[in-house]
Amino acid sequence: MNRYLANQVAKQLIAFDELGVYARDELGISEKFRARPLQASLAAACSFAVGAMMPLMVTAIAPQARLIPFVSISSLAVLALMGGLAARAGGARVMMGAIRMTFWGGLAMGMTAGIGWLVGAIA
Repeated sequence: MNRYLANQVAKQLIAFDELGVYARDELGISEKFRARPLQASLAAACSFAVGAMMPLMVTAIAPQARLIPFVSISSLAVLALMGGLAARAGGARVMMGAIRMTFWGGLAMGMTAGIGWLVGAIA
């Protein structure tokens, strides 16, 4: 395609709806793929509720002497599962999604435990 023709096509595209053209062609945002905040918030709320139930269920069945390791390991396992599922749903590599979610979740759990230890909440 010659430079003059490409320039004319670009001018014609942005003459009608410059922001819409940019959103569609550069960012991939279209009516079909636009954000759906209500669905996203409901999915997040359900994910948090299901994710919060798992440690509670483990707490109910785990022996008290091994409660912290049981909850920690099962939480990391569920984080890996959810990270893999989210990656698959988003079209990304499943293993990388699982590793990423497990790493950041484990880091958050470790930092929380460390702060609890520093302030004397964990013996």
